Amino acid sequence: MIKLDLKFWLAGTELTKLKLAAQSWWEKVEGWLRWPLLQLDAATCHLTILDLLAWQRDINRFKGEPESLYRLRVKHAFVNAVDAGSTAGMKRILVRLGVGYVEIEERKPDRDWDVVLLKLSNNQLADNPELLRVLIQQYGRTCRRYDFVTITPVTMGVALVHFNDDQQTLVARL
Repeated sequence: MIKLDLKFWLAGTELTKLKLAAQSWWEKVEGWLRWPLLQLDAATCHLTILDLLAWQRDINRFKGEPESLYRLRVKHAFVNAVDAGSTAGMKRILVRLGVGYVEIEERKPDRDWDVVLLKLSNNQLADNPELLRVLIQQYGRTCRRYDFVTITPVTMGVALVHFNDDQQTLVARL
């Protein structure tokens, strides 16, 4: 907002009061004029406007979805639609929506050709079951079946020991 500066030969308290009142009024008017523009941002708009944006971007809120995730899905709807259909794009979608790192394998020799394996950690699968279902339904490839495979990290220790193949035979007699 532009700061008002009223020039007058008789500067004083009354002119300062007038300047502060005018400044306050025009800041309020500026807020009214900016409000429609702020409603286009999915991260900050009113929930009713967010529902309209979601309808426009073909996003449906699933049961129990937190508002923050809903806002994130609406915000990234266009980019997700562009990324849909490719392996790298699906990985970016899942990272963008907070699922995290996912390994995707297609056309494994011992499986049917249309099965896609999504390798997730156990926590990812437990924390986001409904979100994963919705994302696969909306952004997954057509005519493909998706299987979830859990990745369980296991800590393992390896010891290095010097072994030089020496042998000694000791015989004791009475």
